[in-house]
Amino acid sequence: MMQIDKLRGRELDQLFEAIMSLKDLEECYQFFDDLCTMNEIQSLAQRLEVARMLMEGSTYQKIEKDTGASTATISRVKRCINFGNDGYKFTLERVKENKAKA
Repeated sequence: MMQIDKLRGRELDQLFEAIMSLKDLEECYQFFDDLCTMNEIQSLAQRLEVARMLMEGSTYQKIEKDTGASTATISRVKRCINFGNDGYKFTLERVKENKAKA
């Protein structure tokens, strides 16, 4: 069972449906600027960058230096990559594919 299943419900469905309705990068900026604090947005972006770097084989030291992420954050992201639901893997693969098409 996924951890997020504990939160599953109308409010979370609404959040995810809202995110899926965004049409472009500018709409994402506008929505997340209203939804989250700058620190929350930066934390989410940092975790995704940590995941990308881990998947490319970067060391903890390089990731910590380049992103400013703590070793605890890096370890948590690595645990998700190794034992999670493959969310980081398939989204980062899609981003890479979309960039290659552009």
